[in-house]
Amino acid sequence: MNAFTAPTAIRRLLIADALISGVTGTAMIALAGAAEPLLNIPSSLMRVTGVVLLPFAAMVLYFAKQVTRSRVWTVVTLNLAWVAGSVLILVEGLIEPTALGTAFVVFQALVVAALAELQFVGLRRSLAAA
Repeated sequence: MNAFTAPTAIRRLLIADALISGVTGTAMIALAGAAEPLLNIPSSLMRVTGVVLLPFAAMVLYFAKQVTRSRVWTVVTLNLAWVAGSVLILVEGLIEPTALGTAFVVFQALVVAALAELQFVGLRRSLAAA
């Protein structure tokens, strides 16, 4: 889909998403070993998750430079998949985190859900204005 005149808010949300994802991914890679005893989340899972976040962050930052509807939809969809995965990992008992670990998983899922919602609302408003 062609580029559209993205409101500044959508571009800023994408940049924020990229920065948050990049910082979180880097921290998860660097601190996985130290965090494992506190969170009871396997360090290998944290490292892999961190590694996944880095190219996602780069992609979202690239998308922010040339915003299109399809790119925003892609980010929203991937963010919602992240939230679903975060919920499923807890609900299905795939890990047994401490209370702090559960809070970590829930908090990051809420941040990602909020970003997805804001991105969706911004996209919907830009489509209504077009």
